[in-house]
Amino acid sequence: MPGCVGRRYREPVATGSVDEFQAQRGRMFGLAYRLLGSAEEAEDVVQDAYLRWSAADHAAIIAVPAWLARVVTNLCLNRLTSARARRERYAGPWLPEPVATADGALGPLDTAEQRESVSLAMLTLLERLTPVERAAFVLRESFGYSHREIAAILDVSEANGRQHYRRAVLRLGDSGARFAPDMGQWRRLVERFLRAAGEGDLGALEQMLAEDVVTWSDGGGKARAGRRPVVGRANVARLLALGLAKYGTDVRVAMAEVNGAPAVIGHRGGRLMGVLVVDVADGRVSALRAVLNPEKLRYLEEQLPELSHPAVGPGS
Repeated sequence: MPGCVGRRYREPVATGSVDEFQAQRGRMFGLAYRLLGSAEEAEDVVQDAYLRWSAADHAAIIAVPAWLARVVTNLCLNRLTSARARRERYAGPWLPEPVATADGALGPLDTAEQRESVSLAMLTLLERLTPVERAAFVLRESFGYSHREIAAILDVSEANGRQHYRRAVLRLGDSGARFAPDMGQWRRLVERFLRAAGEGDLGALEQMLAEDVVTWSDGGGKARAGRRPVVGRANVARLLALGLAKYGTDVRVAMAEVNGAPAVIGHRGGRLMGVLVVDVADGRVSALRAVLNPEKLRYLEEQLPELSHPAVGPGS
């Protein structure tokens, strides 16, 4: 079922309330993931929500979706405080856990705004917010809750709920809509970009990069990765060419939709080695985010067990 791979999720016992909970399961996972930036933690939250649901007086629950949204949000708020402390000690740049989205794992992504809401860029920006600000923003922007409903979920006054949302918007600033390209055009650009990088064609590669392109690499101290962002067309082109050459021909490269955007998947012997998510603006690659930390790749690896996407570039 979209939303949870199921590795740690235990199916609820057979009761009359199972269907009600299961109907909201994908929505709960999508909410928890947007709040936490971690697919595995989001699964745990959904499991904890079921335990709360199974112990609740269902006759007293007027609106099941709103009740579960409140439970999930508060479970996430409890986790976000400790998560922030861990991320402050994180080795190098921190990026969210990647999630394959072609099968609707994070809900419908039919509009630019929906894709933006699950992008690695937006989820990284949300780290600027306090836990309550993040919750107010996600509930409003991604799930369309009214300010009154958000106040009830957060157990604050409506005025305070509005204030949390306004502060979030101000802190985030104008992130801009980065999903203007047609997905087919975007994919073709990424494929050309990957071939140029694999062939070491720096000239062709630089032509596809924005002048101020930036790349981030998340190794978390568990995989070799840069500790700082790399900025600039020439620097990023060299880094990509060297990086692909380092992996050699035994690493196969494929394409997949990750967090609503075309991504490059590197795998060896059925094991996921890394994910490179590509942002495009004005027909050029504007940013790249590489997730190499093996702990952050487990969820995506389970989503793509066969790793059988059409291969391009090195190892084809």
